[in-house]
Formats: sequence, C-alpha cells, structure tokens
Amino acid sequence: MQRLQTEWSPMKPAETWQQLVDLEAIKQLKFRYLRHLDLKEWDALLGCFSEDARAAYADGQYSFRGRDAIVNFLREVLGSTERLSLHRCHHPEISFVGPDRARGCWALDDLVIDGPSGTVLQGAAYYEDEYERVAGEWKIRFTSYRRVFEQVWQERDLPSLVRKVSWWRGDTEES
Repeated sequence: MQRLQTEWSPMKPAETWQQLVDLEAIKQLKFRYLRHLDLKEWDALLGCFSEDARAAYADGQYSFRGRDAIVNFLREVLGSTERLSLHRCHHPEISFVGPDRARGCWALDDLVIDGPSGTVLQGAAYYEDEYERVAGEWKIRFTSYRRVFEQVWQERDLPSLVRKVSWWRGDTEES
C-alpha cells in the first residue's frame, strides 16, 4: 500500500509565464477529471490519464496501473446511473519538478448516493497527484487520496428527504 505524504512541501512560486499557463492547464485537467467522473463520461475520462498512469484510491486499498485499468475500476464502482456522485476538489497546491512534470495536492469533498440501497457516503480527503506533459498536453501520471473522514448513512433515516432532480432521469426542477 502506498502511503500518502503527511507533510507537503510548500509550493514554489511560478518562475515563468509558461509555468503560470501550465498551472492553469493542470487545474483544468483536474476539474475535467472530476466532471467526467461524475457525469460517467468514461471515454473522455481516459483522455485525462497518461497511458501508463497509476492510481491508489482509498489510501492505496484500490491500486491500478494503466489508464484502462483505472477507468474500468471507476466505471465498475460508479457506472450505474442509480449511483450518483459529486466530487469537488479545491485548494490546489501545485509545484513543478521539471519543465514537463508537476505534483499537486488537492482537498477533496465527495458525496456518493447509491439509489437502490439508499446508502449515502460523504467524505473529505486529500489527493496527491503527479502530472506529466505528453505531446504538449498535461495528463495525470499518478493519483491517490487519503481520507480525512468518511461517514455513511441511510436515506431512510431522513424522512423529509426528497431527491427532486436526477441528471439521468431527465428531470427538470419545477419553479
């Protein structure tokens, strides 16, 4: 099991305009990864990873090599349209370790709702990523997260809860 760092080195300020451009490109990459994950856009999600990418989710409990293996795992656990997810990353700390390599630390807030069982998982974690530029485009080379906390409950425990809209049911919110 790969352990995440508990101490993160402070971000070095961007030294060139190109690093500022690259910094924004890496942020956009992470945001695309999360959007494709939550919207179950598996082919687009493949494009976020380098071919030989590695992943270690849940503090290394689920580890994979190769972008196909990573995306297949994510499709297996989050692929059902009855399993809703919301992943939000913020507070990026990104530093460059070379002209085509960077590392990042991100705070994660996530929520996963399993419709059939009524189970809700909510948590917070810290991602540690490595990025590389491949053919002029930034890709995720390695991604992992370690939980700060995770809590689970049943929707039936909240009798007043009503889910009004679901992307996949084609619902629209009425005014």
